[in-house]
Amino acid sequence: MASITVPHALMLERILSLEIVRVTERAAVNAARLRGRGDEKAADQAAVDAMRRELNNLPIDGTVVIGEGEMDEAPMLFIGERVGSKAGFKVDIAVDPLEGTTLCAKNMPGAIATLAIAEDGTLLHAPDIYMDKIAVGPGYPGGVVDLDAPAGDNILNLAKAKGVRPHAITAMILDRPRHADLIAAVRKAGAAVSLITDGDIAGVIHTAEPDKTGIDIYLGIGGAPEGVLAAAALRCIGGQMQCRLVLDTEEKRARAVKMGIADPRRKYRIEDMVRGDCLFAATGVTDGRMLRGVKFGNRVIETETVVMRSVTGTVRWIHAEHRQLEKF
Repeated sequence: MASITVPHALMLERILSLEIVRVTERAAVNAARLRGRGDEKAADQAAVDAMRRELNNLPIDGTVVIGEGEMDEAPMLFIGERVGSKAGFKVDIAVDPLEGTTLCAKNMPGAIATLAIAEDGTLLHAPDIYMDKIAVGPGYPGGVVDLDAPAGDNILNLAKAKGVRPHAITAMILDRPRHADLIAAVRKAGAAVSLITDGDIAGVIHTAEPDKTGIDIYLGIGGAPEGVLAAAALRCIGGQMQCRLVLDTEEKRARAVKMGIADPRRKYRIEDMVRGDCLFAATGVTDGRMLRGVKFGNRVIETETVVMRSVTGTVRWIHAEHRQLEKF
C-alpha cells in the first residue's frame, strides 16, 4: 500500500490542536513553582527542562533556530539543538521557555513561557544579541511607522492614522538607561509611555489589541530572539514590525555572518523574519495584561494559553484545568 504524504500545513494544524499548548503549559507550570523565590536561573532551568521534554514528544524533526545560546550549552535549549521524535517533518523552532526570568523570580506581572514552530528554513536565524524594534497592530496603512524615522514623527503619524491626537497614544518601552532619549522624544510628541522592566515579546503583542491593552506602539532595543518570536505572533494576528540587529562590535558582526546575515544594516519586516506558515503559543507564568498566571489549587492546576496560526489567522484562548498533577 502506497504511503500518504501529509502536507506540512496539515501537520502544523495537527500540532496546533493541543500538542504545542502542552509544551508551553508544562514550561509555565514548572517555572511558576519557583515564583517569588529570587532564583532566576532555577526558574529558567525548570522551564527549559519541561519544554525540552515536551518538545521531544512531538512528531517532528525540529531544529532550534532561536534559543538560549549559540553553541552546545546544554542544559539550555541552544541554537542548533534538534528536538522532537526525529521521525516527523522538519520544522524551525523558536523558544523562550521563560520570558521574564526576573519577573518570575520577583513574582511580578508579565512572565510567560513561549514557543513558535514554523516550516523548515523560514525563521530568521538571529544571533543572541540586541535588536532595535518598532511595532504597531493591524488596521493601519503600510509604512505608518518606520524604524529609521524620529520617534516623534512615528507618534504623530500613528495618531493621524488612528484618527486621534498624540496624547491618546501610549508607547510601551523597556525601562533601560539606553532608552532615556527615546522616552523623552515620545513624551515630547505628546504621547504617554508605559515602561516595562522585562518581557518585550508580550510588549510587542500588546500592540495588536490596543483597546484591551492600552498599548498602541512598541519602541526600543531588546533581544533579537524575542524579536523573532514577537514577529511570529504578529504574523498570526496582524500588525507591522520593523527591526534591525544591533551589530556594534566586530565580534557581533562575525557572529551574525556565521549565521548567514550578510547585510549588517538590513531592516527586517515580519515577512523577513517569519516567511512561512507558523504557530505561536504562550502560557502565562505570572499574571499579566495578556495572560493570567498559573494558579495552584489543592487538586487542580489552572493555566491560560494563547495559541495562534498564521495561515488561518486563528487565535485560540485556552483555559485549562490539570487534574493529573503528578504529570507536572
